[in-house]
Amino acid sequence: MRLIQTLVPEGKRDVVIGVLNDAEIDYAMTRETSEQGYSDVLYIPTDSDDVEGILDQLRDVGVEREGYMVVSDVETIVSERFEEQSESDELTDDERISREELSTKAHNLSRSTTNYIVFTIVSAIVATAGLLEDSAAVVVGSMVIAPLIGPAMASCVGTVINDDDLFWEGIRSQALGIGVAVLSATLFALSYRLLLAPEVDLLLIQQVAERVHPGLLALAVALGAGVAGALSLTSGADEALVGVMIAVALMPPAASVGLGIAYADPVIAGGAGILVLVNLLSINAAGIVTIWAKRYRPTHWFDERRARRATLERFAAFVVVILLLTSFLATSSFDARDNMTFEQTVENEIEATVDGNVLDIEFDYRADLLTQSQTGVTVYVDTQQRGMAEEIRDRIEAETGEQLAVTVVYEDVEHSAESSPPDQSVE
Repeated sequence: MRLIQTLVPEGKRDVVIGVLNDAEIDYAMTRETSEQGYSDVLYIPTDSDDVEGILDQLRDVGVEREGYMVVSDVETIVSERFEEQSESDELTDDERISREELSTKAHNLSRSTTNYIVFTIVSAIVATAGLLEDSAAVVVGSMVIAPLIGPAMASCVGTVINDDDLFWEGIRSQALGIGVAVLSATLFALSYRLLLAPEVDLLLIQQVAERVHPGLLALAVALGAGVAGALSLTSGADEALVGVMIAVALMPPAASVGLGIAYADPVIAGGAGILVLVNLLSINAAGIVTIWAKRYRPTHWFDERRARRATLERFAAFVVVILLLTSFLATSSFDARDNMTFEQTVENEIEATVDGNVLDIEFDYRADLLTQSQTGVTVYVDTQQRGMAEEIRDRIEAETGEQLAVTVVYEDVEHSAESSPPDQSVE
């Protein structure tokens, strides 16, 4: 629900009244007495979906050039007539704010203010702490305060409405936000390493490992975040909650990059860095498509062709880079599938070899930039049998062609305090 307030320039009163009456638009008009070149003040209460059409009609008769229009958000209108009109328009209501409101919101969200930088720093530090603690709750908490939705949506809006300044401001703010997040995470993790934990196997932390070899499903998360962000912005809804989803795709991977840099682990830094880029580009691509699909176009008709060309070029560039980077995610997905098959085969061979109950099986991996390779397996059993590790190793090699380091640990289930030394065979 909006209220359009317009100062009508001298000589435009009759033509404005004619336009409003022809369009059957409810309005109120009062005389303007400041003697500054305006004859009347026009008030138009209307639904948010109708604002853009009304502004275009007023713009066509020259009100924008010689006067100005103000659009205000209205909490409540007490009017039976207005309610009846709103009910008749419900079937065509697509929850779409005007182009002018969208542009204003995008400009406000694109600015790299001090609060934007501070919130990003705090969010990155909290995310890094959550990753080190392997706490999903803390990681989610960091996403709530991450202000990353604004710049991403600003670049998308700037593309569609042919506002290059807005587009590049959004791009710069996104780059600044990601850079600040990675730097903050790096410094925090470096302090943690120097003061508390000089040696940490980060890949044993599940929250970190998920961001290093994420797989193709990460692409779906980023695309969904971009669509949701654009829909919340164009409908005039509160974008704060949707911003959490965009932060899900960006903040934990950025913190993982910082961890990898701090602990001098190029595998973690590289893998998480690829995920950050894929998610960032996917959010922008999905946002551009969504805003274009909502029928937003430039103010003037002669800018529409330029906007269409810019939209297609930027979207195509995003898609090309996304496809190139997605090959890394595809490699991780296929590798994860192969590892699951390999683990099932090894577990079957272990079950067939062990004369007793297998209590647990743990696999050891060596992580590369794109893949994880099995290096060993530890088998926990409740029956003591010498030479079991060598037999398991030989059966695995015969079945899979892979040589694994095999460790068999005997655990007395009835007397858990007593245990024999592990029977080991390591290649």
